[in-house]
Amino acid sequence: MKAIILDMYGVIVKQTGDDFVPYVQRTFPNLEHDQIYEPWLKADRGEIDSLQVWAQIGFQGDLEQIEKDYLNTIELNNGFLDFVKAVRNHYKLAILSNDSSRWSEYLRKKFDINKYFDVISISSDLKMQKPDERIFLLTVEKLGVSAKDCYYIDDREGNLEAAQRLGMHAIMLNSRNAVYDGNVINSFEELLKIVF
Repeated sequence: MKAIILDMYGVIVKQTGDDFVPYVQRTFPNLEHDQIYEPWLKADRGEIDSLQVWAQIGFQGDLEQIEKDYLNTIELNNGFLDFVKAVRNHYKLAILSNDSSRWSEYLRKKFDINKYFDVISISSDLKMQKPDERIFLLTVEKLGVSAKDCYYIDDREGNLEAAQRLGMHAIMLNSRNAVYDGNVINSFEELLKIVF
């Protein structure tokens, strides 16, 4: 195995994205789930800027500060830094994340993690999202390895299944208490034992 590809939400950071709707509903309690996620998904696809997410939901005022307030609730997952420092000289590393460009850039700078990764594939930048196999193949190509030489870590079954179809060794970091028939770990400490 030559590379480890990591999802962002629910893997590198604790938050899975499932907290976004309740976060917004504190301000707009009558908004439905779909009304909140529709602009979020547009930003993930690169169709709108992330500041437009807040505007389309109904927030007014300093949208940059509103966005920053939300992003500052997000924390690195326990054990991630120890893990990435332990593996970085033994594997090529990539982030593969469905995210808006601004959110991803903000979080990566906030946690100072760009330096650990050889490749960073963000759906908004690439105009394609997981589980579209093209975004996996593009990431593998940029890493300069074959899919069968990659570990792929995610918290969502559909993404793991797509990676597995391409020949990757898919592992669920079970941050969402999901049911998954494949390889499941509960911490970066467990992942470290698998990759070494």
